[in-house]
Amino acid sequence: MERKIYTMSKLAAKATRDLRAAVEQAISKAQAAGDLPEAQAPAFTLEVPADRAHGDWACNAAMAGARAFKCAPRKIAEAIQKHIDLSATYFEACEIAGPGFLNFTHAPRFYSEVLQDVHTLGPAYGRSGMGEGKRVLVEFVSANPTGPMHIGNARGGVLGDALSAVLETAGYQVEREFYVNDAGNQVNKFACSLEARYLQIYKGEDAVPFPEDGYKGEDIKAHARAFAEKFGGQYVEASETERRQALVNYALPINIQGLHDDLLRYRVEYDNWFRESALHENGAVGRVVELLKEKGATYEKEGAVWFGGGPYGSEDFVLVRSNGVPTYVVPDIAYHYDKLVTRNFDIAIDVLGADHHGYVPRLKGALKALGVDAERLHVVLMQMVRLVRDGEIVKASKRSGKAITLVTLLDEVPVDAARFLFNSYEPNTRIDFDLDLAVQEDSQNPVYYVQYAHARVCSILKNLAADGIAPRDCTLEELGLLSAPEEVELIRQISAYTAEVEGAARAMDPARITRYVTALSTLFHKFYNACRVKGPDPALTAARLYLCTAFKQVLENGLALFNVTAPDSM
Repeated sequence: MERKIYTMSKLAAKATRDLRAAVEQAISKAQAAGDLPEAQAPAFTLEVPADRAHGDWACNAAMAGARAFKCAPRKIAEAIQKHIDLSATYFEACEIAGPGFLNFTHAPRFYSEVLQDVHTLGPAYGRSGMGEGKRVLVEFVSANPTGPMHIGNARGGVLGDALSAVLETAGYQVEREFYVNDAGNQVNKFACSLEARYLQIYKGEDAVPFPEDGYKGEDIKAHARAFAEKFGGQYVEASETERRQALVNYALPINIQGLHDDLLRYRVEYDNWFRESALHENGAVGRVVELLKEKGATYEKEGAVWFGGGPYGSEDFVLVRSNGVPTYVVPDIAYHYDKLVTRNFDIAIDVLGADHHGYVPRLKGALKALGVDAERLHVVLMQMVRLVRDGEIVKASKRSGKAITLVTLLDEVPVDAARFLFNSYEPNTRIDFDLDLAVQEDSQNPVYYVQYAHARVCSILKNLAADGIAPRDCTLEELGLLSAPEEVELIRQISAYTAEVEGAARAMDPARITRYVTALSTLFHKFYNACRVKGPDPALTAARLYLCTAFKQVLENGLALFNVTAPDSM
């Protein structure tokens, strides 16, 4: 497949490139003047600081050069500051902070050109080439198809989907995948549960005990009744193997389709639905064990085949039980080998629950033993979700049949609110999901607050259109009129969008974009309250309208990354 590489905003790229060149030239000049010793200049980073009071961009060149130049970072920073020439850049000031950080402030013309950049690129504003078109497979949710999806899947769904969108925007070529666990112990338990409920229809509940560890949900009973309506009692006297296989063949496709439909309602679509059973059918599960044996990474103990994990940073664990049946981890190893070797993705990303923490070293250890670079596998672990109503934790139990599932959540909470709120936290943060807040229609609800900012700017455009005033292109001189603090802060936030996308991609934390659009909306509300768009000066009115349409575009771009709508009115 041809790789598609997106290029970042030309302005942002040029501003960063020119600043880097200015710092490098300053180091060379300082060395020539004797203010720094002759040495190989170190690699350094440029990034947007968390606190914009520290400037628009921060540079660690002085800190990074301490060892090479054999002097204090502060002295290096002073030498760089003394010799730096910013006249050919989009920056006007360089200040030193702390032990030697260099903070740079944009020149006014940068802000004017940012707005022109937004209007030129439109929906493409924020895209970059950071990912260099590398192929990435993001696997997420992958709920067992033995029952409905729970609240953890709701979080994993938006996390994986938003992360995929962020990576695409940062220049990666992304595929979304759902791993269907249609083999192994869970499906066996599913079959036993269905069988018991089916036989109870004809023999009575007292005559057919239900498996102690079976699935007790109402969905199992419903499947059994529907199966009986279709096939009658013809499987009552069939062999256990035939009966269970018939029940699974009937119910599992229905459940898988249900997962597909429920996720579609949640606005999650996959490129691939990969079935675990395919790994068994094509022999991949057996082959991966044989490959590990050939690599000398296994040993036998009490009739079982073990993986010797010590040399690969993992504990030892059983691959094949003494009865010849592979353990659950073997299909997972085969699956990841398929991702990274057979299908040759550059990067594989798994979004998993925090309870998989101990599982990750095993998987990476096996990949190392197979000769695969385990650094190509990234695992995003997410913490649990608790539902809160009226300040109290809502108890949920999947096995009791009384769980709040993804479907019942969406019956109560709008999709926009669910996706926005679930994507408001870093993956490793536990969520207390407030059901009352999620349906609240005021500024206390974060998604309402952000969507209202979009509705507000649409209202401004509509009202001005009624007065015969339409957005138009503005000159740099006209855009230079946008000098009020509220205008500058809003434009500065707009200018940071590409960097935020790249930061979210590097950290694999799409919640950064949720925080970004919230901060962007806050600054727009401040601008709205402080700066009247329509005024006596036509040039200033046009410039402010130009700013409004740029804000609208960037907010839409950000909301699109986690598939939340941008309403025109509320």
